Amino acid sequence: MKLYDKNALARFLGMTPKNIDRLVQKGILKPKLGNLFVPGEAVRSYIVYLRGKSPEAADFNEERAKLTRAKRQKAELELSVAEGGLHSSEDIEKVMSTMLINFKSRLSALPAEEADRLAVMTDKVKIFKHLNARVKEILTELSNFEETFQEVIKEDGKEDS
Repeated sequence: MKLYDKNALARFLGMTPKNIDRLVQKGILKPKLGNLFVPGEAVRSYIVYLRGKSPEAADFNEERAKLTRAKRQKAELELSVAEGGLHSSEDIEKVMSTMLINFKSRLSALPAEEADRLAVMTDKVKIFKHLNARVKEILTELSNFEETFQEVIKEDGKEDS
């Protein structure tokens, strides 16, 4: 077993002999015989000290990877919004409100629009078919989300300009 003095150990660990003295005073490094050190033990003791000294430093790479991953995900979302693949919740809320208000208005107007026509009809099958066709026509508006979305967003763009 070879023993090294503090100067040789300092060169081996890439520090000054004064740093070796400080580590000895703190009890991190322990000389084996007088002022001589066993290099393997000294290196292990120093590594344990470094790991215990700052747990944040040990997790630095992991935290950096998390930050990089978050930045990438943010960039992907921004690109998806720019390409029209994603929409903001405010836009969706505005479009859904517009669609439901239009739907309610159209359904509410149906009796007034059809009252005169239905008053003269006597065949129940024809009344049913006519009302069914009108309700389906109104419901079709709800299924055209993309079309309504484009209209509402365009109107918003004009208001902002």
